[in-house]
Amino acid sequence: MPSIEDELFPSTPGKFKIDRSNRQLNRCFASTSTMFLWALFLIALTASYLSFQSFVDSGSRYLTASWGGIQWEKQVRTSAQIHRSGGISVLVTGATGFVGSHVSLALRKRGDGVVGLDNFNNYYDPSLKRARMSLLSSRGIFVVEGDLNDAKLLSKLFDVVAFTHVMHLAAQAGVRYALENPQSYVHSNIAGLVNLLETCKAANPQPAIVWASSSSVYGLNEKAPFSESDRTDQPASLYAATKKAGEEITHTYNHIYGLAITGLRFFTVYGPWGRPDMAYFSFTRNILQGKPITIYRGKNRVDLARDFTFIDDIVKGCLGSLDSSGKSTGSSGKKRGAAPYRIFNLGNTSPVTVPILVDILEKHLKVKAKRNFVEMPGNGDVPFTHANISSARREFGYKPTTDLETGLKKFVRWYLSYYGYNTKAKLEQ
Repeated sequence: MPSIEDELFPSTPGKFKIDRSNRQLNRCFASTSTMFLWALFLIALTASYLSFQSFVDSGSRYLTASWGGIQWEKQVRTSAQIHRSGGISVLVTGATGFVGSHVSLALRKRGDGVVGLDNFNNYYDPSLKRARMSLLSSRGIFVVEGDLNDAKLLSKLFDVVAFTHVMHLAAQAGVRYALENPQSYVHSNIAGLVNLLETCKAANPQPAIVWASSSSVYGLNEKAPFSESDRTDQPASLYAATKKAGEEITHTYNHIYGLAITGLRFFTVYGPWGRPDMAYFSFTRNILQGKPITIYRGKNRVDLARDFTFIDDIVKGCLGSLDSSGKSTGSSGKKRGAAPYRIFNLGNTSPVTVPILVDILEKHLKVKAKRNFVEMPGNGDVPFTHANISSARREFGYKPTTDLETGLKKFVRWYLSYYGYNTKAKLEQ
């Protein structure tokens, strides 16, 4: 007599009897339990591995960090030592940059303590920065490789050395590059500046700060020459806007925390060891390679003009600003009185058109340029710059002495030595 179970689950091909089904289900559950246990085991094993890997990575980063440790601190202290009576100890940011390397060497030459900081970014060929660093190292200047946005690094530097001054020259430079990478300008020129100011305000004693603004802040201003009291609320580029923001930010830290701050508006700096993205530099390269150069013109075919300022004159202005900076009045973030806040133009006061600059380069290179004149695009450039330097002259005796003819001759000599003959060029101090 077939059971009810047999009727419900008839024994025909493709069908299951109840006892056979139980065995299959039991095996299935057993297999599932085993797989679940294996899964838990694998998860635990993976978690353990990741935890261990994280530990190893952390240890590796610690062991291979570019800063920190007894030897590193010794190098920083040694580099910061002052070797003249009444000297100062300066943290120079952007120390392997164009202006930064020249300022660092000038400070060291007169016996001041100098420690450099640079992140060696690839805005232009980092090998040029490495070559400048080798030059600094040969003069006993230690350069820390790190970023302004690394708060721990900045704090550590001020723990190791009580800097009397900060020469802040690190920045994302260039007007046209902002069209490609706008975030880099915010990262360096605003976030990096704020991070540095935060460190300085908390230092005890607080250092005096001199930093590089730019003539670009004058933007669409048509009044000439440009004076520090002129309006600067019409920037023509993101670069200019970040530098103008820097002036407002530094004023805030001066007002709230008593930091002595001096901003310097540089006017088209040129010279040996310069930046490859600058017109005079790229013109030289292309002329020597037989390539055409692009020369922009303004409205109605008007030639662009710049107040070209030789690097040695800029260095004199930087040192004069440091020496006359006054003292910060705060301590550990608390203001105890008013501190100096100043802004100066550093220029040559003699604008020269770009075609004349090319004429001078042709003369010293002994090669004719293939000129391609193009109307100036709307990329942030301005038609002319012209500095009024009366404030800097009155405050610390700033007086430029190098005309464009002389300055370009020195640049060309350096360029041919550094690139043409692959010999180690030396800065003319």
